Amino acid sequence: MARLAVAALDISPMTNESDQQSDPKPSPSEQWLAARAPGFQHLPDLDRRAIYDFAFLWSLFEARLQGGFARSNTIRDMVDGWRDANTLDIAAHADDIAYFRQRYFANGELTGHYPYLNLRPGDHPAIVQSVLDGSSEAPRDQMLALLMIVWRLRNNLFHGAKWAYALQDQLDNFTHANAVLMRLLDQHGGLH
Repeated sequence: MARLAVAALDISPMTNESDQQSDPKPSPSEQWLAARAPGFQHLPDLDRRAIYDFAFLWSLFEARLQGGFARSNTIRDMVDGWRDANTLDIAAHADDIAYFRQRYFANGELTGHYPYLNLRPGDHPAIVQSVLDGSSEAPRDQMLALLMIVWRLRNNLFHGAKWAYALQDQLDNFTHANAVLMRLLDQHGGLH
């Protein structure tokens, strides 16, 4: 996965690209977060990178595939459009579905992680649960469930719920969410 250069957010002039990539010094915003945000200073670099990447990937996904304003119903309509156009490639996401199934459903029941998705009624919780518990294998339902989970990760991150546990234990969530977003952008985002 490509590493995003967070230091590029600094508007001060930089001398050259190699200086940007080799400078291990945290950016001013990272320094501020480390001093003030609960748990941020203890987050491993890989976790931070996955979250930074997610912020950029979600923004691009929302701009390219959601007209700049994503909502659960517009995500559902997008998935239904892919299904109707026969462009829904759920097989490419098998590893991500398997990961989220194991995270949110085990031993015949929803895990303790599931409630923290904070699914709302409009987020199609019955479909999400049916995919997680394996009672629905329909490609449309699987894609919708996958995107509802990514949607909730986005909402929980950007609306503060993830700070309740200091962003801990999120690397795999965001790594899989990022993979989903990149594949969908490659397939449907017109970025080639």
